[in-house]
Amino acid sequence: MAPGLRAVAASAPSSKAAPRSLDDRLGATLRRFGEGLSPRALRRALADLQAVVDPRLSEVEAGRRAADLAQWYGTLDADSRRDVWLLMSERFASDAKKIEAARAHFDAAVEGADAGHAEVRLRRALVSPRARLLQRFAVAEPGLRFLVDLRAELLPHLKGDARLLALEAELEHLFATWFDVAFLDLRRISWDSPASLIEKLIRYEAVHDIRSWADVKNRLDSDRRCYGFFHPRMPGEPLIFVEVALVDHISDGITPLLDEAAAVGDLSRATTAIFYSISNTQTGLRGVSFGDSLIKRVVETLSEEFPKLKVFATLSPIPGFRSWLGKHAGGLIDGLDDKRRAELARALNVEKPGASDLMNAAEQALALDAKSPVRQFMLKAAARYLGRELPDGQPADPVARFHLGNGARVERLNWAGDPSAKGLKQSFGLMVNYLYDLKRLDKHRALLAQGRVPASREVDSLRS
Repeated sequence: MAPGLRAVAASAPSSKAAPRSLDDRLGATLRRFGEGLSPRALRRALADLQAVVDPRLSEVEAGRRAADLAQWYGTLDADSRRDVWLLMSERFASDAKKIEAARAHFDAAVEGADAGHAEVRLRRALVSPRARLLQRFAVAEPGLRFLVDLRAELLPHLKGDARLLALEAELEHLFATWFDVAFLDLRRISWDSPASLIEKLIRYEAVHDIRSWADVKNRLDSDRRCYGFFHPRMPGEPLIFVEVALVDHISDGITPLLDEAAAVGDLSRATTAIFYSISNTQTGLRGVSFGDSLIKRVVETLSEEFPKLKVFATLSPIPGFRSWLGKHAGGLIDGLDDKRRAELARALNVEKPGASDLMNAAEQALALDAKSPVRQFMLKAAARYLGRELPDGQPADPVARFHLGNGARVERLNWAGDPSAKGLKQSFGLMVNYLYDLKRLDKHRALLAQGRVPASREVDSLRS
């Protein structure tokens, strides 16, 4: 290596060196290897962000400045965008001293004559400049779209950089208010809807992939209803798709509902609405609750159009079951009585059944007959998973968490309900019906709050 190149190599900072803090970079002159914005650009970005929250600005002017910043952000590379996130997260936090003083005042005023004023002071101290910054980004027409996309980009980076957690938490908190279902528009999507909207239904379908235009036409036929929830500030972008089949019984399998060649159902005989697919379309809204009235709002819309509908239920996947069973099969087998363990051993053709034996047999779930001890074991395990697994007081399964949180109850387990490759991968083909009894939604939510999962007698008998 030439002497000049050796000198350059020796002076180049190692890519493995610990990253400089934001304070260090804002006070520096030169950019180091691996950093996004230069110190000068970083200081300019901070000044522009601070200008957006300037209390002397009108909402209109603040929104204009935020829109300009959003446009500039769109030109940045990934490392530079990360720098903007860090500025938002670290430089617009609440004043810790004001919070401490307000909390001390509040603690001293509890139940006193000044308690109300103390609470107001504490609430105001807890509101961060970051919240004001994000609110002003949302003022301009594309601003809400910008923030949703920003959070989508941000989420994969949280595990690797705790400095970004405050920004993500602020976004989630604001979105939970801005995207409550009470503020969303519900629109029916039909075959006559704009092609661009139907294409989004195809693209965003997350439960049962849409395979063709014939498939989507089947889902939009006269015996079906499909609805989209839209936010007024994102009018062309659906947030949630809800697909419903109008039938005369609670469906126990997805195959007939997706059969493109099946005859169109007779709406005059329809007594039951089956929610068979609910898809969130925005990665940036992942984990954000839309409120507990989403299904109820669709039910009310269906009831107005079809007064004969009396039963409202889902046909839902159990996406977390396979993973859960893999971790708990051994303990569940150990918990069997001698008779059932012996029956399971004979079915598995082993002397002493173990978790690996069970999981291997489960791979052939579709071939197991109704009397199979392996099948009975798996049904009981699924009932336990849905009805007794409550980490942090919430159902372990994400789909169960959604429906039970909306006031439904676990109604029935359906063996081979989804024989597709995806269904087998998620839950060995098992599906579940959640029943929405409109007169008992509040009762069911109250039970769940007490740590008890509402379920039918059939499911209760399995999980005992």
